[in-house]
Amino acid sequence: MEKTSLPGPMGQAGQILSAPASRRKFLRYAGWSGLAATVLASCTKSISNISADGKGSTNSVSLGSGDTGILNYAYALEQLEAAFYTLVVADPYENIDSTELSRLTDIRDHEIAHREFFKTALGTSAIQALTPNFSSVDFTSRASVLATAKTFEDLGVSAYNGAGSLISNPDYLTLAGKIVSVEARHAAYIRNLITPGSFADLTVINSNGLDTSRTPAQVLPLAQPFITQKIDASGLPTA
Repeated sequence: MEKTSLPGPMGQAGQILSAPASRRKFLRYAGWSGLAATVLASCTKSISNISADGKGSTNSVSLGSGDTGILNYAYALEQLEAAFYTLVVADPYENIDSTELSRLTDIRDHEIAHREFFKTALGTSAIQALTPNFSSVDFTSRASVLATAKTFEDLGVSAYNGAGSLISNPDYLTLAGKIVSVEARHAAYIRNLITPGSFADLTVINSNGLDTSRTPAQVLPLAQPFITQKIDASGLPTA
């Protein structure tokens, strides 16, 4: 399997996840201010086509092969989550309380950090900014927003679990493990907001205490309805 020579995790990419920063500096680095302006300029919550960097999109995106392909796969999912939580926080659903808004803002910041890590690690090998399709989400409804968040978080955890064995560079495998543990915390919190006590129920944890795992071939059909471009994963490793 291809071992990709990408920037090491102790370099610029790793610093994104490890270096402390104020929220203002973090959001400026991650490009939040520009995206927020785009979001807030809209008059409706039925926003369905906002690319992660405000640029246009093509109809098909190839993830590539080897470690590059797997990192692009994770980057695509993190783009989706970051865009979703950005919209949620920019114009929160009706009757949201301050605690929920604060926690969802934290999740947004984590997802943006994850997205920027993969973008930096991949460099010129990174796929383009994807254009989400959130037309099925009612951003005014707590139930709709949390149900979508649950879908994304559970899917993300299972995706990282399923992709770990496909990564050949141990440095990136270590960082992927650190990211999936954060995603699992998100998933548990969102599940508990919907149904208290469901944070680790049998729909995601099996009788052996092991979390759900999905291959890219299982994950992408579930994520595709939320992405405008067609994701081509044909080059990804399968073993």
